[in-house]
Amino acid sequence: MGCVSPLGPDCAGAAAALADARDCVSPVEAFDVSGCKCRSAGQIPDAWLDRAASATRRARRWNRASQMLLLAAIEALGGREDFAPDAVVIGTTSGGMTFGEAFYRMFERGARDRRAPQWVRDYMPQQPVRDAMGVFGFEAPVRIVSNACASGTNALGAAFHLVRSGRARRVLCGGYDALCELVFAGFSSLQAATEEKCRPFDAQRSGLVLGEGAAVFLLEPLADALRANRAVLAEIAGYGASTDNHHLTQPNPDGSGPRRAMESALTDAGWSGGEIEYVNAHGTATPFNDACEARALAAVCPGAPVSSTKGQMGHSLGAAGAIEAAFCVLAMRGGFLPANVNFRAPDAGVALDIVANTPRRTRPRRVLSNSLGFGGANASLLLEAAES
Repeated sequence: MGCVSPLGPDCAGAAAALADARDCVSPVEAFDVSGCKCRSAGQIPDAWLDRAASATRRARRWNRASQMLLLAAIEALGGREDFAPDAVVIGTTSGGMTFGEAFYRMFERGARDRRAPQWVRDYMPQQPVRDAMGVFGFEAPVRIVSNACASGTNALGAAFHLVRSGRARRVLCGGYDALCELVFAGFSSLQAATEEKCRPFDAQRSGLVLGEGAAVFLLEPLADALRANRAVLAEIAGYGASTDNHHLTQPNPDGSGPRRAMESALTDAGWSGGEIEYVNAHGTATPFNDACEARALAAVCPGAPVSSTKGQMGHSLGAAGAIEAAFCVLAMRGGFLPANVNFRAPDAGVALDIVANTPRRTRPRRVLSNSLGFGGANASLLLEAAES
């Protein structure tokens, strides 16, 4: 797997930041946020993205989303030049939105710019995927999953089912999203973003902060990997999805939506809720979202340790599920549970074992990763540690 996020330019950097419970949210520098209540986000430094140009000079002309996805793919494919995917499944919500913004501003001014055709082409959500595939010379069907904040998890789940059903032997999958002004202003308008620290599951939580990043995984049947004597990082054991259709932005308060997704994943894996040793929750720190998910978790896997890593890097939207799945793998391999940072007091009536502020030293073998999106889109992924 490969990952680039505010926590680090690669998996090793992210693992170190997770183990240190580092808060990597900072004031926004990419665009003017003076008109927004929230003025911070989890950001990837330009210097990290400049490394994309070492793989191809064309990357200098790409938007940030393409550069992030390429870097994650380079890390994932390191040492695996023989991995030619039968299919590619990637989740995103914004695509190349920064180029869409540039085209709109040009159009609004009534101006002309020779870069406009590239802006229009690279705005499309499949273009960063095609850019990355072109660097490696891959030719495979591409499926883009875009259903809000569940996109990344649903992309991994769809890829998992492709492999398990035998419809594909090798799948490259993951998610990407870059911070952009339109989405940032949109969440500010919805009053979903906070002007203080992001505090998932805290009694005084007041909203989310946004983030960005990409994560890419190489999936193949376990038997194939073992036969070829390749290192196995982890196994996907189960996947479930649901839609509650309760409200355009608010989840059903009873938690039935995420509960159905988790129960479906458990059935898919043949596990019980009591076997879950860690939950990487969606945990956006918005009042309704956290309360809904907490009710579902208390019902499905009571007593399991829970944390949300969004306090450390913000909410990367369509990339979140893929990045958080990578964090789960790093936690299983590193022997720790990531911390729920900025936590001060539990929400009354919510019985969750929050991994508050400091990572917990233990080696989880079976973990659950949740993603909950607008429109009631819910997705759950079950991961199992590889045999040592």
